[in-house]
Amino acid sequence: MLSKELKLYNTLSRNKELFEPISPPHVGMYVCGPTVYGDAHLGHARPAVTFDTVNRYLTYLGYKVRYVRNITDVGHLEADADDGEDKISKKAKLEQLEPMEVAQFYTDSYHRDMDALNTRKPNIEPRATGHIPEQIQLVEDIIKEGYAYEVNGSVYFDVLKYNENHKYGKLSGRVVEELISGSRDLDGQEEKRNSIDFALWKKASPEHLMKWSSPWGLGFPGWHLECTAMSGKYLGKKFDIHGGGMDLMFPHHECEIAQGNACNHEDPAKYWMHNNMITINGQKMGKSLGNFITLQQLFKGEHQLLDQAYSPMTIRYFILTAHYRSTLDFSNEALKAAQKGYRKIINGLRIAKSLQYKDSGGENIDTAQAQQIEQNIQNAFKAMDDDINTAQAIGYIFNLLKKINSCYTGQLQPSVFGKDAFRNMISTYITFVEDILGLTEEKSDIQYNLLHALLNIYKEAKTARDYVQVDLIRAVLKDNGIIVKDMKDKIDWAYEE
Repeated sequence: MLSKELKLYNTLSRNKELFEPISPPHVGMYVCGPTVYGDAHLGHARPAVTFDTVNRYLTYLGYKVRYVRNITDVGHLEADADDGEDKISKKAKLEQLEPMEVAQFYTDSYHRDMDALNTRKPNIEPRATGHIPEQIQLVEDIIKEGYAYEVNGSVYFDVLKYNENHKYGKLSGRVVEELISGSRDLDGQEEKRNSIDFALWKKASPEHLMKWSSPWGLGFPGWHLECTAMSGKYLGKKFDIHGGGMDLMFPHHECEIAQGNACNHEDPAKYWMHNNMITINGQKMGKSLGNFITLQQLFKGEHQLLDQAYSPMTIRYFILTAHYRSTLDFSNEALKAAQKGYRKIINGLRIAKSLQYKDSGGENIDTAQAQQIEQNIQNAFKAMDDDINTAQAIGYIFNLLKKINSCYTGQLQPSVFGKDAFRNMISTYITFVEDILGLTEEKSDIQYNLLHALLNIYKEAKTARDYVQVDLIRAVLKDNGIIVKDMKDKIDWAYEE
């Protein structure tokens, strides 16, 4: 069922392009992962959920995806610069730990939060420190091609030399001449031929904690180099999709393209996908700005900007309700709306799994109703095929939910739709919620069993006309976000919306 309709917005061409993998049905996708020196925040969650959804949808369509997402545990300096302190080393000195203790602690923390968001693990999760030989070889290859030079134990990429035969800035739209005129001389950069040249390998100062032997002396790799080395090793010189946040477009991804062309004579990726930022009051959320909210703070409600705690699935749903290329502005109001929407979706999932088709004994199919179901199903998939538009797809899934709820309440009989349309509606709803959108019901077995035990007591109290007990149970459940549903033939429950 490989899609011939899927279009992805390619940042490189500034257009939506028909997705045509290099070697179908195989798809190689590389996504820039975290620099592990602090807890993951809402800004980290967006690319994780975005590209997890891309991975899920490609897999649903029948592609065999090799999803590679790296861990940056060396080389990412303060302010994303070529000089200064390594972010992980700085944290290690503050905490009086080994750098790898810091990297391991926050890698584990990141994995915990990604599991809570129900993101599937990448097929390969390489670390920069585990690929030093590959990075050294890459630097040597770029030097041989004439696009890099060594100065005092550091190696820099020669952007002007590269620009003679290529176009540095083609991804981000930056112009080399403007970059040079707009840059200012910085301490430690006088050894560069030009201020816009970037580090491939940096000489380590005596106090630098992480350093390795190289042909140029003791040093460490540049931040941009690691992704070129690791994507090339696991996906080849040219692969299908390179993803990441829009803030990585320049300089990180721009430098990856330059490195790829310098040593492999082609762009590393065919499609470049970038998710937009999450903002707070119109300002980008991020560690460097000090305005971030960690995922654990969101899950526990422990931040001055939060009115309450928001569950992992509420956060995932919140991210999916906006197209990945649009900005997503944080607010308690938006998160509360997401909480309500998520609960509606999950209530529908419980109902969809319980509904059974019953033939009424006569041919009473309402053609218009059946067509509405089919149209909403087609539209949901069209939305996903239109650059993974989860926001639109969710709208059509809610249209299906209205039909499912109508069957649940008895307003409509399943036989009105006909067996095929009914079953297609149920299977599509379940597939979208669980497999494509990656939403799950947040409950434990103990909570579930206690809830049903309480409902049995409620049923007995109602039969005995003990309305004091009935009202008490209703109130207790409502305080915990559960409402009791008294129906003609049964008593059920739902999350309060």
